[in-house]
Amino acid sequence: MPRLIAWFVDNPVAANLLMLILVVGGLLMLPQIRKEEFPNVDTDYVQITVPYRGAAPEEVEKGVCIRIEEAIRGLEGIRKINTAAMEGLCNISVELFHDANKSKALDDINARVYSISTFPRETERPVVTEVTVTSTVMEITISGPTDERALKELAEEVREELTEDSRISQVEVLYARPYEISIEISEQQLRRHGLTFERVAEAIRDASLDVPGGSLKSDEGEILLRSKGQLYAGREFEDVVVLKRADGTALRLGEIATVVDGFEDTDLRVRFDGNPAVMLRISRIGDEDTLEIARAVKAYLARKQDSLPSGIALVISRDESQDLVDRLDALLGNAFSGFVLVVLILALFLRLRVALWVSAGIPIAILGALALFPVVGLTISSLSLMGFLLVLGIVVDDATVVGERIHAYQTQGMDARSAAIRGTSEVSIPVIFGVLTTMAAFLPIITIRGNLGSFFAAVGVTVILCLSFSLVESQLILPSHLAHRRARRTSAQREGRVAGIQDAVSNWLERLIANHYNPLMLKVVEYRYLVCAIGLGCMIVMGGMIAGERIVFQYFPSVEGDRLYATLTMPEGTSAEVTQRAARRLESSAERLRERLDQGRSAQESVVLHTMTSVGKRIGRGTLEFGGSEGSNYAEVLIELAPYRERGGMNSTEAAGLWRDLTARIPDALELAFTAEAFSAGKPIDIQLRGRDVAQLGAAAAELRATLQSYDGVFDLSDTFRAGKQEVLLAIRPEAELLGLSQRDLGTQVRQAFYGEEAQRVQRGRDDVRVMVRFPEAERASLGDLENLRIRTAEGAEVPSLSVARMVLGRGYSTINRVDGQRVISVRGDVDRSVNTPERVLASIAKTELPRIAERYPGISFALAGEAEDRAEAMKGLGEMSLMALLIIYALLAIPLRSYLQPLVIMSAIPFGFIGALLGHLLMGIDLVFFSLLGIVALSGVVVNASLVLVDYVNQQRRSGMELVPAVLRAGAVRFRPILLTSATTFFGLAPLMATANVSTTLFVPMAVSLGFGVLFATGVTLLLVPALYLIVDDFLRWARRHFAADAAAEQLERAAAALEASPGENSAN
Repeated sequence: MPRLIAWFVDNPVAANLLMLILVVGGLLMLPQIRKEEFPNVDTDYVQITVPYRGAAPEEVEKGVCIRIEEAIRGLEGIRKINTAAMEGLCNISVELFHDANKSKALDDINARVYSISTFPRETERPVVTEVTVTSTVMEITISGPTDERALKELAEEVREELTEDSRISQVEVLYARPYEISIEISEQQLRRHGLTFERVAEAIRDASLDVPGGSLKSDEGEILLRSKGQLYAGREFEDVVVLKRADGTALRLGEIATVVDGFEDTDLRVRFDGNPAVMLRISRIGDEDTLEIARAVKAYLARKQDSLPSGIALVISRDESQDLVDRLDALLGNAFSGFVLVVLILALFLRLRVALWVSAGIPIAILGALALFPVVGLTISSLSLMGFLLVLGIVVDDATVVGERIHAYQTQGMDARSAAIRGTSEVSIPVIFGVLTTMAAFLPIITIRGNLGSFFAAVGVTVILCLSFSLVESQLILPSHLAHRRARRTSAQREGRVAGIQDAVSNWLERLIANHYNPLMLKVVEYRYLVCAIGLGCMIVMGGMIAGERIVFQYFPSVEGDRLYATLTMPEGTSAEVTQRAARRLESSAERLRERLDQGRSAQESVVLHTMTSVGKRIGRGTLEFGGSEGSNYAEVLIELAPYRERGGMNSTEAAGLWRDLTARIPDALELAFTAEAFSAGKPIDIQLRGRDVAQLGAAAAELRATLQSYDGVFDLSDTFRAGKQEVLLAIRPEAELLGLSQRDLGTQVRQAFYGEEAQRVQRGRDDVRVMVRFPEAERASLGDLENLRIRTAEGAEVPSLSVARMVLGRGYSTINRVDGQRVISVRGDVDRSVNTPERVLASIAKTELPRIAERYPGISFALAGEAEDRAEAMKGLGEMSLMALLIIYALLAIPLRSYLQPLVIMSAIPFGFIGALLGHLLMGIDLVFFSLLGIVALSGVVVNASLVLVDYVNQQRRSGMELVPAVLRAGAVRFRPILLTSATTFFGLAPLMATANVSTTLFVPMAVSLGFGVLFATGVTLLLVPALYLIVDDFLRWARRHFAADAAAEQLERAAAALEASPGENSAN
């Protein structure tokens, strides 16, 4: 290594070219790196969807879901099978192991599912897809006092025009019902003309189709033949001939039926600021850039406004690109402030030129890392910027140690070249291995498991890249620059003010070392065992504070957003009109909330930007959800608030709580929840009850809900055990079989009359339009219509349905959830984290109530889901990888030190860094969260650097012949300045982020607090406790040597005495 350092010192052109390559490479790559709020993540899910239109959840479960579960169970790579059987749909989410071969698993699942031949005839083709997460960039709402068709047509027009831009590839229309052509024929007309639904549907299929006719080859060339008769519009179907009479006349469909070219018969009503609305969601996929897409959309909207119909509003209702810009601006601002503080700290302790060259290592390392971003697949995101921010103070640690040592030799009168080579070589081993230990500490962050784990890999990779290039800069580039700086001028020649400050700080530091630190070190040497006992006592006290919950831990903090949600669930079967009236109450309370929040503000300054109401479907939140919630009993109201900076720091969580208080009780509501979280790791409380006896599951769920309700801070409790819609169960009578009727005949004719017979599907533009034949709505609106239905026998006779079928009224389930083949009921709730934590509630429940319920209801098992499940997985993975990282750090310390015990002395700073991190959380008044643990894990590699530099210097002095105690005292005095500098730069580099009040960056504050305060506290440990431990270890080794030496001497004496005792006998024998 010294030869390589000397070569770069003697060849400044090579050093400058290396620096130029890193800087230019980063600047060239910067415009090409994609910008996004959060990095793309790969999911471990495969989704299977099978539509079974018109079927009840139990029919879906038995006819479709269970058959798929049985088919795919046991396939390699499958971890869990989550099933939801809903009305008309089977939705199965297959969770794979993290290390599973996803392509093979997808192929295997496809093969098994498509090999099933026993699905009911009415099911549609299964769709098997690998789940991918697309990032929403923007949502556009089109609203106005017009009809549904006009809104949807305008939305499709906007979609087509947007996708013409090469920067935009994914635009989907939301909250618009699918088109459908409904052909409604009364029973009277069917009977009058002797028709059936099947005959009408067959007539449509025969008349509406295109048939290729091959080709005609003539002397002039080849001509394609086509029979073109496909119908597309509703009015075209009116001319279809359904019956030819004996007299040659034809009966056309329009004569006996009403053809409605409209929308599917589903309950979906959306209002935006009081007007009917549809929405467009623009997403980013692949390598598309969020900011480029946003610019393209905004430019299009500016052009489109003038051509909109009168009264129609086209507004941006959600702009994730602005969130990205705000978060990036905040992080960049904190990074710049941190950089300035680091430079100032270095300038106080080092000569200005040395400080500037040491600080130059920050942009060089960052630009070098950016140059490799495209290679490793990283993007500029909130997470990668967080990595840059974390490394801001760490990245100069190695350069600070090198620069300080070079500066020390130069101030002693050594020439610049020799000082650069000797100073760098002297600390190269501890610096190199210190950086490697820091890299090792960030490895667990790259390999975190769970839904959130993939996000944090960008932080770890960014830090490791920066540290790699900082090592290159500190060992090769920095020595060359410091070796070739101009000779230091006298203080009179330098600018007096800067020099005066630097000299004052330097003198103060020398006095601090001479008058306070050195005398204290003498006491530490003398009372080293007491010092270690005090350190151990601090650890015990901190452990007691954690056990006593003085420091609260929660997995995922509440991340506030700018949107308030009120989610309403009414009983199954509730009409859309009733749900609509309930939603109106939420809108009224939302208006009262607006008045409260806007007190003292003008209309233009209102903190409420928009209000959106959806009945029949819940509003998407950009999270990964399977199945969704649709139906006339669901409603959701959304309030869009002004950005945090524009609403005067108003807390959105408190606003959601106020909205809850302003909302009167809604009769019959099963669930009403108010939230303001931007995103979460899942429900804070989500307990799954698994078993086969549904009645037992329901009773156990009720008991569990009642118990949870008694806990302070627990609110918005609900469970998934809900009665479904009323059902009429039809069974064929025995006497009907004598007429040739079967259960299938009965079910098919009832389905055709009330749900409809699908005649065909028409591809109309991008839309797949179903053509349905059914009774008019007036003839399928009551039980009387079912009772009056006439069933046709095989001979063509017609009999009343009551005479051939038994009808039993019942009620099924709204949704049947299953996990790994067992029915599941989930009990879910939220926790007010200012009062309680989910961890505390779940720990108490698991210890007391769950065992009692399990004892009362044999056959029922429990499992944690949602946030708790993800927490357990992430914590387990983090713990395993942290242990591995500690082993790697130990090895990296043991190799240069050539000792088994000295690495343990150095690593003793790690638990005290943990103590510092906890004290930092107490001082800042924030809870310990998972992000805090990530900072603590990273801290373990940072705090050992200073200890390594200290211990390595002690070893150097001892190798040069110095006695132990003088070597320890000298090492403390010599290494005091670089240790203090590296700790100060790390802390102050993170200080702006720790002090931020910006809501967009509060997510990252706990990580910065752990690292900053941990390093700060560990500095004192390094300067005092590590020397004490070093001496204690030496005491132990000397004691061991004396003990074993004494034993060896005693053994030799015994052997000699035995030999002497044997000698007289031998002589006498002679």
